[in-house]
Amino acid sequence: MKGIILKASGTVVFAVLAAVSAVNAQCRPSNLQCEYLENPLGIDAASPRLTWNLETCSDIKSQRSYKVIVGIDSLAVVSGKGNIWESGKVDSDKMRVLIPANTLRPFTHYYWAVQVWDDQNRPPGNSSASFETGLLKSNWQGSWITDANDINIKQAPYFRKTFNSSKKIKSARAYVAAAGLYELYLNGQKVGNHRLDPMYTRYDRRTLYLTHDVTSLIKAGQNAIGVLLGNGWYNHQSTAVWFFDQAPWRARPKFCMDLRITYEDGSVETITSDNSWKTSFGPLVFNSIYTAEHYDARLDNQGWNTPSFDDSKWKNVIYTSAPSNNIVSQQVRPIRDLQEIKAVSIRKISATNYVIDFGRNFSGVSEIKLKGAEGTTLRLIHGERLKKDGKVDLSNIDYHYRPTDDKDPFQTDIFILSGKGEESFRARFNYKGFQYVEIVSDKPVELNKESLKAYFMHSDVPALGKVNSSSQLLNKIWQATNNSYLSNLFGYPTDCPQREKNGWTGDAHIAVETGLYNFDGITIYEKWLADHRDEQQPNGVLPAIIPTGMWGYDWANGPDWTSTIAIIPWNVYLFYGDDQILEKNYDNIKKYVDYIDGKSPSGLTDWGLGDWIPIKSESNKELTSSIYFFVDASILAKAAKVLGKLEDHQKYIALSEKIKNAINAKFLNRETGIYASGMQTELSAPLFWGIVPEDLQLLVAKNLAQKVEAAGSMDVGLLGSKTILNALSENGYADLAYKLASRESYPSWGWWIKNGATTLYENWKIEGSSDISLNHIMFGEIGAWYYKALGGIYPDPSAPGFKNTIIRPNFVSGLDAFEASHKSPFGTVSSAWKKKGNMITYHLSIPANSTATVFLKAKNIKAESGKGFNNKAIFLNTNGVQKAELPSGKYKLSIEL
Repeated sequence: MKGIILKASGTVVFAVLAAVSAVNAQCRPSNLQCEYLENPLGIDAASPRLTWNLETCSDIKSQRSYKVIVGIDSLAVVSGKGNIWESGKVDSDKMRVLIPANTLRPFTHYYWAVQVWDDQNRPPGNSSASFETGLLKSNWQGSWITDANDINIKQAPYFRKTFNSSKKIKSARAYVAAAGLYELYLNGQKVGNHRLDPMYTRYDRRTLYLTHDVTSLIKAGQNAIGVLLGNGWYNHQSTAVWFFDQAPWRARPKFCMDLRITYEDGSVETITSDNSWKTSFGPLVFNSIYTAEHYDARLDNQGWNTPSFDDSKWKNVIYTSAPSNNIVSQQVRPIRDLQEIKAVSIRKISATNYVIDFGRNFSGVSEIKLKGAEGTTLRLIHGERLKKDGKVDLSNIDYHYRPTDDKDPFQTDIFILSGKGEESFRARFNYKGFQYVEIVSDKPVELNKESLKAYFMHSDVPALGKVNSSSQLLNKIWQATNNSYLSNLFGYPTDCPQREKNGWTGDAHIAVETGLYNFDGITIYEKWLADHRDEQQPNGVLPAIIPTGMWGYDWANGPDWTSTIAIIPWNVYLFYGDDQILEKNYDNIKKYVDYIDGKSPSGLTDWGLGDWIPIKSESNKELTSSIYFFVDASILAKAAKVLGKLEDHQKYIALSEKIKNAINAKFLNRETGIYASGMQTELSAPLFWGIVPEDLQLLVAKNLAQKVEAAGSMDVGLLGSKTILNALSENGYADLAYKLASRESYPSWGWWIKNGATTLYENWKIEGSSDISLNHIMFGEIGAWYYKALGGIYPDPSAPGFKNTIIRPNFVSGLDAFEASHKSPFGTVSSAWKKKGNMITYHLSIPANSTATVFLKAKNIKAESGKGFNNKAIFLNTNGVQKAELPSGKYKLSIEL
């Protein structure tokens, strides 16, 4: 099919006959999820969210109606009958429904199906999935137990219990809540493949439990349960500047467990945690989530978690209090070993000293296998850099550690051999950030490159986005950004995986769009916002790191950092179209904004850290903090409108205007178009965040471009790294923004890559001797900028969740080809272009049941062959920018620049 071009009064009209499938195929919805998880266990939500999309329905434009069916009989549900709840046929294009409250029972496996009628009203297809409820506020039968040891005892506690199963089992579930970390074993086998469960929370305000399907691990007759507890952040024994060793919740690790067995005859038996359990020490003689682990294989209790083990020398456990009264299900993408990484080289310094290089920086653990004499002690020192002598250098990452002695070396596992053949060790309750491992032994050992391997660990968030281009530098920066993002995702977003491991708020909100474009992070962010609610003071103040033991309420917080409480819920809403995160956090956003308003009645505030780690120029902190106050008030006003709180909407619209006016009155020179001293952050932040009056936007943007051209490079810190590229590309200077983004000289992202980086750094400088982590996400906005400025993919606030996608690509000079795709709740949005001279071949894909508003800078646009043109599409040409409203489909355009 060929496009027909018509020109009239600055308007370009093209029409293509739609390719209509003659096949009357049924649409079977895909990507069925409950609470944004696939077939989850342990659902505790009173009204779980069920979602789906039509990505596998190739010839469908939209959903006309749906019907959701919920029942406990899988065959009945698949056949369209639900004995628990049915929505009935609903005329709507929505693809998210909530099961009504008080519909579900605890400990029940439910099946659900969704039927969809399409835009042609064809008979529906049927897709099904399942979920299982957890305790749903019912009481635990088990008690909280621990050993009788003091919090300063280093050895990890091991627990065991035996029980008899005499009947045929239908299903078995283990419900485990823990303060600290745990590994669960049944009959000698580790249950599941998660790491570092449960996720870190404010332990005295919220405790998480997990549900495990252990049906296949229970055998007829005698069985044994084993539980190994780690300290995690609960019993933090290592000392550092954030005082987690003095956290108000700190205590010996403890757990509560119900093993609920359902037999074929319908009876239920629950094996619980009580004082019949036994406890002892074992080979795990020290563990710290912050530093490392120490393991003495000579103390191994072989078979400690099996039925035949003799536990006569073990002691009885003791009852203890629950860490909190709020025990909820952990419905979060788990931490796992996601990639095995092999060593690329080994250097033998001596018979007792080796250095392994894994060729890249990442978060996780190493695993060593070797033979050696009994009592041989190895130290495995994990670091990001090497000294001039080739040994591992920790000086850039142990900067904030304040050890009280030399018994807990930083990022250094200690492994003592038993001498019994080949032995192996990996940390269980710790992770690190590293590229190199130095092995130091007190006796000669033989190691080779295969003796050590590593695992890249992080929250297992599915990839949603993909970027590729004709620039290898761009591709490497994007990959390095993703490596840093994932290296800093462990049930909450962190700053770095080695020196701190803290949930720094500023780092997280700067990088939130990068995370949401690239990964399915909603469960992580919802969990972390619950941490915010736990940590917020009654007056609205939030700490700079979340969770925290006590630190950060009086330094490093302020609107430029703790705007996470507003910015992250709003962005999750934009990307998923789900207003629940706004509803749950609305009162907290309001309390926070009201606190700043009460302290800053003029509309201006100096509270905050400012443009952290600037290159040269320091921006005015009152300007940047006041801008984030405006952002928070604006988000609160928009959230109020979404949630139907119209009085609040008007109130906070007025507040945001007051703040904007105050900023412009004090900092804007209307004649010159300069904010404050005219630093790059001082110009780009007002542009990006919507502070600049409309009639001055071109002048301020021009000033920004001139400042950048004059400097020849970026001159920004953390806050400016969010705004500099976006402010340029969104205000007519995309070529200049790309020039900055693709630099290979200092200061730039490319400078890091040119010098061997595989992750992003904490400091634009690379020669720092301390306090320069080589795996930080704080400068990670560039990952989102690729999608926005080059791919032109934006969520539409008026139709969030990519119900309507804003498409506004820039075909920048210096780049020959670019493609970006994002799996939205409706399916994959993709934008790809290839340049040849002044012609662009452009491919655009909009998923079923959604639309797009497209803006293209072009002289002429011609539709080539392709599917999805709904009879006609009209591009209106306004000042060289052509706009069209497009239905779902696949488009191929030929564009003349």
